[in-house]
Amino acid sequence: MAKNIKGNRDGENQRNESYRIKGRSSEIPREELVEEVEKGKHPDFGIYERDGEKYVRGNPDQSRDNNVNDE
Repeated sequence: MAKNIKGNRDGENQRNESYRIKGRSSEIPREELVEEVEKGKHPDFGIYERDGEKYVRGNPDQSRDNNVNDE
């Protein structure tokens, strides 16, 4: 279970095609991480779909530290 997931902004128009989790990998493919979140492995994160593509994002809370695209 990840506390922080960060997007790499490595796709067209800075879309997240991969993500990083401290202590795991600097390049986890979007499809792999989406599948993990859908299976409930990262309960503080959810999925949103845009233009038919699924992306990972932090669930709403009072903290900005766990936002996917905030450093």
